[in-house]
Amino acid sequence: MTDRELDAAGIDDPALRAAYHRCRALNARHGRTYFLATRLLPVARRPAVHALYGFARWADDIVDSLDPGTGTDVRVRALARLQEELAEGLRQGGSGEPVVRALTDTARRYAIDHAHFRDFMTAMRSDLVVTDYPTYADLRAYMHGSAAVIGLQMLPVLGTVAPREEAEPYAAALGVAFQLSNFLRDVGEDLDRGRVYLPADLLAGHGVDRELLVWSRATSRPDRRITAALREFAELTRGVYREAMPGIGLLEPVARPCIRTAAVLYGGILDAVARDGYAVLHRRSVVSRRRRAVVAADGLVRVAAVRLRARTAPPHRPAARTLPSAPLAPTTALPSPEGVA
Repeated sequence: MTDRELDAAGIDDPALRAAYHRCRALNARHGRTYFLATRLLPVARRPAVHALYGFARWADDIVDSLDPGTGTDVRVRALARLQEELAEGLRQGGSGEPVVRALTDTARRYAIDHAHFRDFMTAMRSDLVVTDYPTYADLRAYMHGSAAVIGLQMLPVLGTVAPREEAEPYAAALGVAFQLSNFLRDVGEDLDRGRVYLPADLLAGHGVDRELLVWSRATSRPDRRITAALREFAELTRGVYREAMPGIGLLEPVARPCIRTAAVLYGGILDAVARDGYAVLHRRSVVSRRRRAVVAADGLVRVAAVRLRARTAPPHRPAARTLPSAPLAPTTALPSPEGVA
């Protein structure tokens, strides 16, 4: 967190500033894609995003620890302590734990519904005991708390040009699309943690089960049945992006470049996986630095355009509800119908 961001957000208390710094560090270390996109937001809104994502990353760290000495019981207790800190912090409006202190401050400043945080923690607890999902409907129920509510938490920070209720389904869908992209990329790593997020019925439709995934992971041998299942999961994920993308046009113009950039970069994971032949059980697919730079540069151009329009807009004239602009460039990761931001 730069001092300029904290100053712009009106965060003056030294302890609170240190708490936001801690959240920024967590987001920068674990969430490179969204950290990059956040830099396209107005400076005053960035601390709130780091608080929301920093807390989520911290909880996720507890759940996903691969340290052999960190048993499930240890993680259960750590997550319970975090939930107690969160509940107390939201009640009291503060906390001695820095990450929770920043989160509760952000929740207060932007009037974020506390139910979103409770739903998130429910999903985190689920990750400690649930190791697979029989159907896509089961997976979506889990992702309400693990992904959709992140989009809903973000909406008050981003701002909308339409009633918030109209934008909420799109924000939730985009959070789900981001997580589905991560699930596809991380199939091998999740399997090492004992979890399979690919729905069992989707896998079974291609003759795949957990045992085959484990065998392929252990032997580094590809299997056409697994490839077919992964390809279907990728297409399912693209469909969720198509559901979500029109919602970018409902955000305040200053927030659109950030969210659009994040969507293009997360969607680019699907392209990277396809380019690598769906070999996610054997290696991690990444969006190239060059692609990230091109997308970020496009975002900066869009930010500059928004600021120019704001400076040249006639005074006392209500802002028009604009349609989203055209897509960045041809890409198979995101849809390109008219109106996509």
